[in-house]
Formats: sequence, structure tokens, C-alpha cells
Amino acid sequence: MAAASARRVPSFEREDHPQVPGTCVVGLQWGDEAKGKLVDILTERHEIVVRYAGGANAGHTVVSNGQTWKLSLIPSGILREAVTCVVTGGVVLDPAAVIKEIDGLEARGVGVAGKLLVSDRAHVVFPWHVAEDRLLDGSLSGGEPIGTTGRGIGPCYRDKVGRSLAIRLGDLYRPEFRGQLEHIAGLKTKFLGTEFDVSAIHGQYRQYAERLRPLVCDTTAFLLDAVEAGRRVLFEGAQGALLDVDHGTYPFVTSSNSSGVGISNGSGVPGRWIEQVIGVVKAYSTRVGGGPMPTEQDNATGQRIRDRGNEYGTVTRRPRRCGWFDAVAARYTARLSGVDELAVMLLDVLSGFDELAICSAYLVEGRRVTQFPSHVDDLKRAQPVYETLPGWREELTGVRRYDDLPVNARRYLARIGELLGRPVTVVSVGPDRAQTIFCEPNAWPRATHPAAANA
Repeated sequence: MAAASARRVPSFEREDHPQVPGTCVVGLQWGDEAKGKLVDILTERHEIVVRYAGGANAGHTVVSNGQTWKLSLIPSGILREAVTCVVTGGVVLDPAAVIKEIDGLEARGVGVAGKLLVSDRAHVVFPWHVAEDRLLDGSLSGGEPIGTTGRGIGPCYRDKVGRSLAIRLGDLYRPEFRGQLEHIAGLKTKFLGTEFDVSAIHGQYRQYAERLRPLVCDTTAFLLDAVEAGRRVLFEGAQGALLDVDHGTYPFVTSSNSSGVGISNGSGVPGRWIEQVIGVVKAYSTRVGGGPMPTEQDNATGQRIRDRGNEYGTVTRRPRRCGWFDAVAARYTARLSGVDELAVMLLDVLSGFDELAICSAYLVEGRRVTQFPSHVDDLKRAQPVYETLPGWREELTGVRRYDDLPVNARRYLARIGELLGRPVTVVSVGPDRAQTIFCEPNAWPRATHPAAANA
């Protein structure tokens, strides 16, 4: 039964699957699940790719034909021709960062003209946001760091919610912009004790605005028109669902709704148009920064996973905390995000272990629980209850068919699917596009699918 579930044809590729406009790829752990690679592949079947939350604190890495691409704000779909990429109002925008990404892409032959749209509703990160981030240092009252990237994302979101100190991208084109800057800079100076050169900031951000002007528009209207016209839209989640500000491991979270529940409020597209959600997990667990991680292996096992998986932040290069797969946490976020099916990434990293462990429950003050705790203190006390499965010795990076995976690798995937209550339909065995296995070999036409074409 488990094996049959693991071999289900991905529903977004079935001939009888209704051609609904919206598909979403969302990470189910603490981020860094390799969503960018999957989005890059799925873009082939979509016309529009949407980034709906987060900021320059989120990193996506895509590897193709020996080239590595690292993106933070621009959707991974930018690497495909004839695809429109959209950065919505749910994103907080660092103009310097997005311009740097654009320049980096164009220097390598990837143009963005006519392919990238940026919302005039996106809130803008200013120097005082970065200064505030560094001053607070992301620390809680108890002194434990949250683990922010120091890029001003949280303070920008805080001003967005506070309203009186916020500036949106569209404001940069209005005559009132200079007055807004003077008002806000004065208040920020009182709070931070740091003087800000308003004239210099005004001049710099007007330059940013002029550079971005051809890309700026009302992306909400654009996307509503697109879905009502039946165009295929792919929503690209940033970070991971366990970092969701409302539903994650608060306060060790990001500043936006990074789970599937954030799609609509970040993009402006009603949920009725989003009928397919693919949950992305690593074959193990990782986390960056502070906060509880029940399955963390702060030992030789964790270091082995880190070294094999190159577990260092795309944006910060910080070493990630590594451990065994936490099915309790991933099942919670799969339910929270309305996940239909699973993509298991970096399975190749686990090759060579004699035995693997999956956390299927917690012990909290002597009680066995399978529900993810709502309070961080309960999660800190949670002791993982492990199931052990036999490992495999074979390297997987050259495998292209599900049936060619070692038996124990297939059993491992099947058990993840069972525990999360969703079928595993996509498996990644390396960073390149071609190193992607779809659990039904006929699910993707060989003539068009990049992994099949290179098999």
C-alpha cells in the first residue's frame, strides 16, 4: 500500500486533472528545502511565477547544466523564457538587492525586461530598518537570538503593520516622498540615536525608483486578470512553514506568513484559484538560527549530513543545524498548508548511513504526542520518538527512475508519505534539474521535461 502511494502520478501532470490556474510550492520545514529547484522545473508548465512573501532574507539556489544561480527576491522562474515573474505586495523590497540580482542575471545572459513585474504595493526597506535590525540583534528578552539575517526585513514588516512609518514602492514616484522621508528619518533618529542623511537617501532611492520604473505595476490586478483568464500561475513560497509568523515556532519565526495560508494575502489572489499545493521537504531536517529543533543532531551525525548536503545558508553562509526527519512537524505544516502531495529533496545526502531515523512522535513531560505543540516551551521539552529504518550504501546522484532507487530508499520515502498522509510524487537526488525523479516515469513527456531529456 505504501509503495503504491509513493508511485502515484503527480496530479498536476495527470491528463484528467482540471486545468486550474493556481499551483503553489511551499516548504514544510524551517526553510532551505530546495524549493527553488522544483519551481524552476515546474515553471515549464506555467506562464507566471509569483513570489508572495518575505524579502532578501530568503535564498533560492538552482543548478542547471553545470551553472549555479542564487536568487533572493526574484522568482526562480526568471531562468525560463516566455515566463512572467511577479514580486507581489506581500514582499518587502530592498531596491538595491533586487537591482543587484537583475544586474547579476543580465551579466550572465538572462534578461528581465518584459519578464519581471514588481508590485507598487511592496513595502520598501530603508537604512533605518537595517540599523534597527542590528541594534536589536534579533534577541529575545532572555538573550536567545532569533537568528535574523540583519537585512532589515522584520523592522520593515513592523513598520508596514504600524502604517505611520511605512513607505511603499509606489510612494517613491510621488512628490510627497521627500516629506515622508524627512518625517520618518526624524523619528527613527530619536529611536535609534543615529543620524540619517535624508538628502542622500532621497537621491539614492529616486535612482533606484527610476531603474525599477519599467517593472513597477499593480501586480494584484495583473494576477486577478491572469487567473480569471485561465492562465497557469505558479506560486513560489519563501522560507518554510515552520517559520510562519502566526503558525510557526513563535517567536523563532520570520515576519510573514511563510506557510500555505499566506498565499492569498501576500499575492491578492483568492484561495479559489489555488487548487494544487506541493509540499517540499528535505529527506532530513535543518534549521538556521535560534529556536527548538527536537531532532537536531549536534554531533558527528549532524556534521556528516551538513558536509554531504552543503548545509550552509544561501544568503548568509551560516552553517545550518542538521538532524533526522521530523514527521510530527512536517505533518502539521502539510495540513496547515493544504498540501496535496510531497516532493522529497536531497535524498542522496543520506546515502551511506547504515541506519536512518524518523521522528514519528514526541514525548512531552512523559506523554506521547503526535500533534505539533503550539507553544515553543512545550517544543523545547519535546523528546523525539524515533522509528529506525535500514539505510543504503548506493550513491543516488545518477538515478533517474524511481524503480532504480535502492529498496531501502523507496521504503524510506514510503514511510515519509505514510506519516505525513500525502503521497511522495517527486524525489530529488542532486542539485541539477536532471537529478529529479518523478515517481511515475510516464508522468512527464520525454520530449519536453528537462530531467527526462537528459536521462
